[in-house]
Amino acid sequence: MLVVILMAVAVYMTVRLIQRRGIMPPAQRRSSPGKSSPRPVGPDDDPDFLRDLDRKRRHPEDPEP
Repeated sequence: MLVVILMAVAVYMTVRLIQRRGIMPPAQRRSSPGKSSPRPVGPDDDPDFLRDLDRKRRHPEDPEP
């Protein structure tokens, strides 16, 4: 059991040393829900995508541009 604890402490100290020297970036923390961060827009939210999808549904025989 003592060996496991010593190994855990050694790994922890090594990771902390690497993070402080800047070799490995610190873990990113998730922002709180109250903050608005830029989110990628999915294709189903894009007006151009929806317009093109509607056109394809109405005229499926039209070739794509």
